Amino acid sequence: VQLQASGGGLVQTGGSLRLSCKTSGFPLDYYAIGWFRQPPGKEREPVSCIGAGDGTTNFADSVKGRFTVSRDLARNTVYLQMNNLKPEDTAIYYCNTAGQWGQGTQVTVSS
Repeated sequence: VQLQASGGGLVQTGGSLRLSCKTSGFPLDYYAIGWFRQPPGKEREPVSCIGAGDGTTNFADSVKGRFTVSRDLARNTVYLQMNNLKPEDTAIYYCNTAGQWGQGTQVTVSS
């Protein structure tokens, strides 16, 4: 099981980014895939999850209505679409499955 997050960057408040989590070593719909983030000086926190099988999605209250999560089984990739970004979304974003963490990607939202 391997994961690699990418797609982070610097955006202004209200902007959008799409993060990708490229996976390998397992069928993408075999495990749930979670997105987490760690803001500066804070603990890592859950952001979103897409379940195994039918891909049921869940979101933290802080991102509901602004973030969506999807997956492309052919590309073994999970996407986190982040819209209407706020400065408090600034964090390192990670994807996780089966106890494995991918390398994070930095998202910075300027005010």
